[in-house]
Amino acid sequence: MSLDVCVIGEINPDLILYGLPQQLNPEKEILADGFRLTLGSSSAIFAHNLSALGTKVGMVARVGSDPLGKICLDRLIEGGVDVSRVRTSPGTPTGITVILAQPASRFILTYPGTMSELNYHDLDLDYILTARHLHLSSFFLHRAFRPRIAEVFRAAKSKAMTTSMDTNDDPEGKWMGDDLKEALHSLDILFVNEREAKQITQTDNLNSSLAQLAQVAGTVVVKLGADGGVARKAAEEWRCPAPRVSVIDTVGAGDSFDAGYIHRFLRGFGPEECLRYANAAGSFSVTKEGGTEAFRDRDQVSRLLRELG
Repeated sequence: MSLDVCVIGEINPDLILYGLPQQLNPEKEILADGFRLTLGSSSAIFAHNLSALGTKVGMVARVGSDPLGKICLDRLIEGGVDVSRVRTSPGTPTGITVILAQPASRFILTYPGTMSELNYHDLDLDYILTARHLHLSSFFLHRAFRPRIAEVFRAAKSKAMTTSMDTNDDPEGKWMGDDLKEALHSLDILFVNEREAKQITQTDNLNSSLAQLAQVAGTVVVKLGADGGVARKAAEEWRCPAPRVSVIDTVGAGDSFDAGYIHRFLRGFGPEECLRYANAAGSFSVTKEGGTEAFRDRDQVSRLLRELG
């Protein structure tokens, strides 16, 4: 299989509980209105939805030899993602994320499981370095792999590959360390949301964050939720609003945004058009529960692609 994009990252399901009250009291039994067990994790959602858009995608990751791992792999295969380089850890269970969806916010609880075990020696570099583009998500969750992430990005650049990364949240709250600084220098595209950009640069001003990050990464793309997104490369900046849609669930919207951006980027389009496409993909994602459910509907995806042109 000739890959457009190789994704190195984590694979786990999301268990999402809906309709919870704003106040959660300990020891009190609280009833949810509904739930969804679906493909989760930033890397897997990105890979699945990018594949649904028509890009050839392969994943390098670890899962456990358990039902949750099988559910995730089956969903990725169904979505057209090559999982032949996903390793199985017989002694460690697949991780899981439990999302408690409240009216105005949500709690995100993650058991890392196998995602913390992925390491440099799990990588098939011959497979990875034959793709056109390398993407990594959830930088801070890859505890075993973090010390050598920058090395893999440098290897990709030596093969004339383009590169991107979505840092996602840092559960430890440490953010900018030497390993992240080193990785940023080998990135063509850095994806972050507004909070992450400010935390990495230790500033409360988004414009300042953009300017700082654009000095080290190629293009910095900041996801602004309902307000769309902004991209900056050196001194140039582009902004694009998001289309208005009826929001069902925002889980995975940022990963879908990333997928839309990379799908267009690989076809030679500039940041403004990539932002337009990314916003459309992110908005499309929120119209159904879970991060990949909207992209499983092939008729709806085909309609989206026709509308985007």
